[in-house]
Amino acid sequence: MKVLVAVKRVIDPYVRVRVAEDGSGVITKNAKMAMNPFDEIALEQAIQLKEAGIATQIIIAAIGNDNTQETLRKGLAMGADKAIHVNTNSALQPLAVAKVLHKIVSDEQPQLILLGKQSISGDNNQTGQMLAALLDWPQATFISDLAIEADIATVCREIDGGLETLSLTLPAVMTADLRLNEPRYASLPSIMKAKNKPLSVLTLEDLKLTLKDTYKVTTVSPPVARTPGVILKDVATLIDKLKHEAKVLS
Repeated sequence: MKVLVAVKRVIDPYVRVRVAEDGSGVITKNAKMAMNPFDEIALEQAIQLKEAGIATQIIIAAIGNDNTQETLRKGLAMGADKAIHVNTNSALQPLAVAKVLHKIVSDEQPQLILLGKQSISGDNNQTGQMLAALLDWPQATFISDLAIEADIATVCREIDGGLETLSLTLPAVMTADLRLNEPRYASLPSIMKAKNKPLSVLTLEDLKLTLKDTYKVTTVSPPVARTPGVILKDVATLIDKLKHEAKVLS
């Protein structure tokens, strides 16, 4: 079984994100970048499927500028077999990303597509669902457990009321939640071997795709600063503030 994992290069989740003064977006210049954490979990799941003898090949794909290859090399070092880089300086929206992945799927013919449930850069939570619709494949989103036997996949996903178990016939599209697994660290020998693994570079022109934006971001602003907390001297003062300032007690 061939598995395709879509990954995205984003600002490292452990660094502070700064908003541009003109409100056009966040500042990425000189910012530490990393693989989207949810995509990293999706890739780890694909690697575990290969270690279990279920998957035979893992292909990772990413869209972005030249620096995106650094993220793809990390994925190869983790255990992917092949990488596809769609080189563009444009920031593609979810529907455009889904159309690019749809073209890659038609060329590579995977039986399973894994993505993170969302990217931490946009938090749109749309690409996996849109890709499944374009392919007319079954989908399972926010999965926290996965088991595959023959061409049947059984997944567990979290919903508002608890847990839901679904059974899907492959091929299918799945998006990974945080609780699916814990991604591994790439070892030094694996990092060295990754340099010799195939990484193909394509452009939107190579894919014969004409894409357009479906919405426009008008402004980006940082969240309102929270007021600092205070230390109260006793319970009576706390009760007084809850009654007269917060007005949550009568």
